[in-house]
Amino acid sequence: MLLIVGLFWHFYGDSFKESGVGGVFENIQSDIYRIGEHPVVSNTIDWIGQEIRLLSDKVSETFQDQDSPIQLEKPELSAPSDHLFSIHSIELGDLRADVEAQIGEPERTTRNEYGVDWVTYHQNYQHFMMISYDDDDRVNGLYTNQDLLTSSNGITFESTREEVLSVLPKPLQTLRKGLVNYEIQDNGEFHTFEIDQSYTTIFYDVHQNNTVTAILIIDKQLEKQKKNYFGMPSEELREGFEYQLFDLTNAARVKHGLSVLDWEESALETVRAHSQDMAENNYFSHTNLEGKSPFDRLTEDAVAYQRAGENLAAGQQSSIFAHEGLMNSPGHRENKLHNSYRTLVVGVAFNKDSLPFYTENYIAN
Repeated sequence: MLLIVGLFWHFYGDSFKESGVGGVFENIQSDIYRIGEHPVVSNTIDWIGQEIRLLSDKVSETFQDQDSPIQLEKPELSAPSDHLFSIHSIELGDLRADVEAQIGEPERTTRNEYGVDWVTYHQNYQHFMMISYDDDDRVNGLYTNQDLLTSSNGITFESTREEVLSVLPKPLQTLRKGLVNYEIQDNGEFHTFEIDQSYTTIFYDVHQNNTVTAILIIDKQLEKQKKNYFGMPSEELREGFEYQLFDLTNAARVKHGLSVLDWEESALETVRAHSQDMAENNYFSHTNLEGKSPFDRLTEDAVAYQRAGENLAAGQQSSIFAHEGLMNSPGHRENKLHNSYRTLVVGVAFNKDSLPFYTENYIAN
């Protein structure tokens, strides 16, 4: 300690006598600036910075290679026997016992907008599908965003939108609920068809030449029991939408050869609060009414992050429609498929009209 004080007095004692502490700080800053400007020091700093960036890139690539799942072989799929479409050789009306004898036990069960459960099956998000069952344990809903589709008319995940429209009946333009006809959005990103006593929605990837990217099949009786366009808000439905969006994102990442994200529990209240704020105050923006950005909100809630991204959606009737819409938006798709992110959290809230608001936060530490 005495040695440090002695050295300090040797170099800055005169400045302290003449100008006090302020003069000493000015001299120290000036000396630091001159040291930094010295060619040898400056070049060394630049070299160290470049090496750190290269090392960071290599580490990121290494972790990405290690985390990317080993691709499973595509299962053998049989053609549908009773319906136009089957997913993983499963059709509407199949018994749950037969389904699980074929594909194994579920990974998660969550409430959906129909007031029943989506039962989720996958192998580390490969061969991903969601199934709902009626009271007799028979399949009454099917969804997948992976290449598990077979059909009796040749439609596959390689089919284009034009090919789908050429072989299926005219898409529905409205859906009746009670005394109200709800108009079905027609932006070319999906079409809903009335087929085989079911409503079948086929989604297209606008970034992959409008080829089929997902399919949702809902039995007519299941659709009929949903009285309104939106589901009935509840804590179960909120959690259901949150975990479904998380699973759908991971299934999409695996489909594109990327690593699986972990759930970021530390930011759950942050994203829920933003969705709730938008729902209650009738706005839709990354910046809230207090002027705080997603990064401000994470920092305020003491959530650690090195890099973060946020996706917002509102008005889609379910997690599936929200996810597929985000995947067709370039900036949102980039967040979902960015290879640097390691965790994801989703927060959902409903407004007074039951319209859901979705907030996704992607985080890298």
